[in-house]
Amino acid sequence: MRPDTHIHASFPPVETALAEPNGLLAVGGDLSPQRLLEAYRKGIFPWFNEDDPILWWSPDPRMVLFPHELKISRSLQKTLKKGGYQIRADTHFAQVMHACASPRRGQAGTWIHPQMIAAYTALHEMGLAHSVETWIDGELAGGLYGVALGRMFFGESMFSRVTDASKIALVHLVQQLRQWEFGMIDCQVQTGHLASLGAREISRLEFSRRLNMLIPEFLSGGKWKFASGLIEPKEAPIHSANEMKHETQGAQQPRHNQRFPEK
Repeated sequence: MRPDTHIHASFPPVETALAEPNGLLAVGGDLSPQRLLEAYRKGIFPWFNEDDPILWWSPDPRMVLFPHELKISRSLQKTLKKGGYQIRADTHFAQVMHACASPRRGQAGTWIHPQMIAAYTALHEMGLAHSVETWIDGELAGGLYGVALGRMFFGESMFSRVTDASKIALVHLVQQLRQWEFGMIDCQVQTGHLASLGAREISRLEFSRRLNMLIPEFLSGGKWKFASGLIEPKEAPIHSANEMKHETQGAQQPRHNQRFPEK
């Protein structure tokens, strides 16, 4: 079966996505806010090299993190307890995206190119894409960005300029999402790193079912403001955890082939 190459009014059913490369569903279309929102509602995301046509993916199984299942390592717990950082949300979205797009060791190119930055910045201006930022000594030290629809968060990418800076942002994000009663964080592709953070795979069918429950028909957005006192070290579960990183393989997948990675 070949991926659909004629996207017009809607996407093809996600169950028609290719098994190899896993999840490739369609080729073409555009990155308008309307198209992106339709895609995310259906569990589809864009992922392509700058010089390639737009590729749309819906892998099966799907890696997700349920907020109440987050695992925090002993070393990270010590970092959180030590403090010395400030968490902000939605203050420098474009800067976070550009930082996530910076070259990474051992990889050539990036899928976070100007076309993607413009598309997600438009969603940010609609109050539907968000950044979570770790600031240390007045400098942006790390963070992440993603898309929030209803009570569902779709993680896109992370970066760190200081050890553990993106992890600090992630932990605060998860704790805030728990307070807001979000049901799930999409991590997209399975790796041992993600599993060590508490993420696990569910079927595409189950993923779609949960999306239908978590994303309302009518969306409302706005700038995020995090609550204070999100981290309570005595309540943090202690486990072994590494970076949240997606490392997929395959000739048809984009260069710099990581989703929601740590730099």
